[in-house]
Amino acid sequence: MNDVAALGGLFLSAFLAATLLPAQSESVLAVLTISGTWPLWLLVAVASAGNVLGAVVNWLLGRAVTSLRDRRWFPVSERALARAQAWYGRYGRWSLLLSWLPIVGDPLTLAAGVLREPLGSFLLLVTIGKTARYVVIALAASGFA
Repeated sequence: MNDVAALGGLFLSAFLAATLLPAQSESVLAVLTISGTWPLWLLVAVASAGNVLGAVVNWLLGRAVTSLRDRRWFPVSERALARAQAWYGRYGRWSLLLSWLPIVGDPLTLAAGVLREPLGSFLLLVTIGKTARYVVIALAASGFA
């Protein structure tokens, strides 16, 4: 398999999985890990970079949500946004460590933008959470866990 295509596919799947679009990247990472073609650190780095960049897109949408939320195409319902804002309001920025969770993670990164979380702390916490998840998946797929 072509290195650029494989790693690019991993990056793209991780990016899309972190946005508000329905996608997942864990199986792509697992398959590439099992193939043994690339070092684990590289696969984790590529997946993490794509996933964090996708979360930044959500954060940016959150920053602009007041002017976009009434648009028909806006991908988050009022209910989901309210739930994420409540979660974020209750647990604060530390909840961003859970941004990798299914269902609540993506709206949580959007809520961080709405609530004006500074980009620096956003990037640090989201990167820690998302990278830790990919490390666990890569280790499990490689047989270490």
